[in-house]
Amino acid sequence: MPKTHDENYYAFKSITENPIILDFSECTTWKMIQDLLKEKFGLPEYYGENCDALWDCLDGLFNKKILIEIHGHNKMSEELKEYCKPMLKVFDDLQESTPDVVFKFIS
Repeated sequence: MPKTHDENYYAFKSITENPIILDFSECTTWKMIQDLLKEKFGLPEYYGENCDALWDCLDGLFNKKILIEIHGHNKMSEELKEYCKPMLKVFDDLQESTPDVVFKFIS
């Protein structure tokens, strides 16, 4: 019998912050980064925690002007920064396809 989920499993949570602050300064693993993205972007429970899933969830999500500030990127290990390059590409692609979404590196 297939597993069933309640409607909360598929629901995006409301985003009330503007700007959205993505503070990676305490992140030491990819999982911590994914948990932060899930929380800040209100991603559904089924979110796949990879860059393809991130694009799928963020593309078309924003229908108003929003600023997303990236903090703490410079404090991450070089290995984690390298691992985050595809995520940053998703952010670039999102900003290009959705002019009302602006990403700004703070630190």
